[in-house]
Amino acid sequence: MLTQTRVHLQTLVFLISVVHLSRPVCVDVPSATGAVLGKSMKLTCISCMKRDEIKAKTLVDWYYMPTKEKDIPPEKIHIYKYDVDSPVESDGPYKGRLTWNGSRDLQDLSIEIKNVTYNDSGVYECHVYREFEFDFFTPSISITKDIKLRVKAKATGDPAALYSQIMMYVLLVFLTGWLLVEMVYCYRKISKSDEQAQDTAY
Repeated sequence: MLTQTRVHLQTLVFLISVVHLSRPVCVDVPSATGAVLGKSMKLTCISCMKRDEIKAKTLVDWYYMPTKEKDIPPEKIHIYKYDVDSPVESDGPYKGRLTWNGSRDLQDLSIEIKNVTYNDSGVYECHVYREFEFDFFTPSISITKDIKLRVKAKATGDPAALYSQIMMYVLLVFLTGWLLVEMVYCYRKISKSDEQAQDTAY
């Protein structure tokens, strides 16, 4: 009886830990690229972290360029910075029109443009710098993502955004189903081992 109770407690702890680890589901989806004149627009920048990368110092810089072509140095304008849990807007045409739209775990590093104008069309760069905290060394990585934004007078369907949403929901459903299958499999395996142990004892 004591063995069976211990096994059930271990199973419960395992299931709770699996559910806990599955909470921060991160899906790397591309940003929408069509903005509507006078409306707000979210520039999506997602940089998913692995389980062993959760403890990391994250710095984010956003840049704007009217155009970006090969073999031509771009004219970058620094428009936004997220440093040490503090978002900072840069002086310039975007001052007062940018807000942080990311997540607390800093996997979603998005910003939002308010009152979009035609001058906002162009290329936006999301620079992500992570410095990992380990015992004896501090490795780092740097990621850059481009978003080509086009401002339109009226809203139209964005196939890329629709496809991204569909893929995100499909992936979430798949992960949920996989988690349930793993939980049932582990529970049955532990229960079977407990039954075999009881049979051996008798």
